[in-house]
Amino acid sequence: MSITTARLQELLQQFQRQRIAVVGDLMLDRYLYGAVSRISPEAPVPVIHVQHEKAMPGGASNVAVNIRALGGQVAICGLLGRDSAGRELREILIKHGVSTEGILDLAEVRTTVKTRIIAERQQVCRVDWEEKLRLDEPALDGFCKRIAVELKKATGAILEDYGKGVLQQRVVDAALGATLASAIPVGLDPKDYSLHLAGLTLATPNRKEAFAAAGLAETPAAPDPLHDRALLEAGEALLKKWLPKMLLITLGAQGMILFTAEAPPHHVPTRAREVFDVSGAGDTVIATCILALAAGATPVEAAEVANFAAGVVVGKLGTATCSPAELLDAVAGHA
Repeated sequence: MSITTARLQELLQQFQRQRIAVVGDLMLDRYLYGAVSRISPEAPVPVIHVQHEKAMPGGASNVAVNIRALGGQVAICGLLGRDSAGRELREILIKHGVSTEGILDLAEVRTTVKTRIIAERQQVCRVDWEEKLRLDEPALDGFCKRIAVELKKATGAILEDYGKGVLQQRVVDAALGATLASAIPVGLDPKDYSLHLAGLTLATPNRKEAFAAAGLAETPAAPDPLHDRALLEAGEALLKKWLPKMLLITLGAQGMILFTAEAPPHHVPTRAREVFDVSGAGDTVIATCILALAAGATPVEAAEVANFAAGVVVGKLGTATCSPAELLDAVAGHA
């Protein structure tokens, strides 16, 4: 481990001076929590007695609140419907201190809502309301203009693709062109593997996504990622395909592996103490990594800090965030 608590404290001070623009699919995550005491007489399913519920930012919105939780400033660019869910999500983002001027509200769009039903700390099912976006030219023009405005004020950017239609090639081109002009780091959490990504600083696919994007059949994970020939082949293929300065493949219980053109692959083992829910862990990784790079961290430092932050959030139930104090405690615990 190369990151120290002293170095982390330096980076955390710099986090407060960063403004990250997040572009991508916005979602509202709704959670219903309850208890089970009987089986339904109508079907062999549990009856959930709901005790409380909460709504949280999901998708690219969760990336934004992760940045705010770590002390960074953030503006979000995305599309919302002119519906109750869209209004609720915007209000939640504002309460978190996220700038929402880059959000475009459209009458023809339905805000994506994912409702998770939790019983006895276990997710029973998830119900999704969503539609694939189809934007006309005026809407696309207006959205790209908002992205350009926000990126001019940013010190870093994140493209968060959940496959809902926001990150089409024209939007990606507008964002990457603006980040290249400003010479700021830009990261991508990919879902569409056909996108052209010239100018990318960081890509953060998980293992399954990495194999799919590389056009390779996924194989069972080897005990040591640095001796996992198929994984190493996928990483090298993506370095050539996307040309990012950093490729960070997340590996679940095995942590993550960092690829760069300048150095051999670097394995960062997991730092999770206890795993309750992996929802949103990938959001935490890219949010922390880009924030750290914007603050002056090296690729290895950024990967290690992101790994510690992800270890904190998987110990919480639901999409969650990591605070500077929690991050410092996590690093100190492994010093």
